[in-house]
Amino acid sequence: MTEIPSFDPRDKTRFVFHATPFRKIVLFAIRTIFGLIMKLRVEGLENIPLDGAVVLAANHVTNFDVLPMQFSLPRPIFFMGKSSLFKIPLLEIAYRELGAFPVNRGEKDEWAIRHAAKVLAHGQTLGMFPEGKRSKGKGLGVAKTGTARLALDANCPIVPMAVIGTDKFFRRFPFRTVVTIRLLPPILPKPGETALSLMDRVMFTLAASLPEEMRGVYAEIPKGFGG
Repeated sequence: MTEIPSFDPRDKTRFVFHATPFRKIVLFAIRTIFGLIMKLRVEGLENIPLDGAVVLAANHVTNFDVLPMQFSLPRPIFFMGKSSLFKIPLLEIAYRELGAFPVNRGEKDEWAIRHAAKVLAHGQTLGMFPEGKRSKGKGLGVAKTGTARLALDANCPIVPMAVIGTDKFFRRFPFRTVVTIRLLPPILPKPGETALSLMDRVMFTLAASLPEEMRGVYAEIPKGFGG
């Protein structure tokens, strides 16, 4: 018997699945401002599909990561954001117009998972941080399997995205900080593959594209790992 999802108050809220005019204006303004402190380098842009569902799996260093991630792509990225960010009414409206949606951290938030699946069902780009929290310069932590499960259910590719340099913002002021966004070739689920196996493939691939000090628990590929 199929389990019927329980009602969630967020079901009454309007969320967007496209790039709104508000989003375009705000991102243009923020990008102009960040151009004063950031020099963005984008590598591997050819690896991101121009349409269709795709999951971006990125390392997470600071709260600023989402900005160069979005600036680097020609298509909108839809992100989960911690629910506390959506408590202030005006900001909540702005976040929704920007494509963000809330997730209750520290618990299995079924609504957020369903909404993430809707993003993919609309053929959009879902931005995910598999570690679930910022590494704060300590290297990659153990990834959760939610990112892989979403890709498996949607039968869509995962594009690993390395974010390098966001932890250096403002340290070299008035000189601009160099931030590198490195997009790696899409990773497709294999027939019968488990979420854990797929997630490991993504994370070891991502780690290999990061500086050694940022690779964390994925620094060494286990002997016999298929990849």
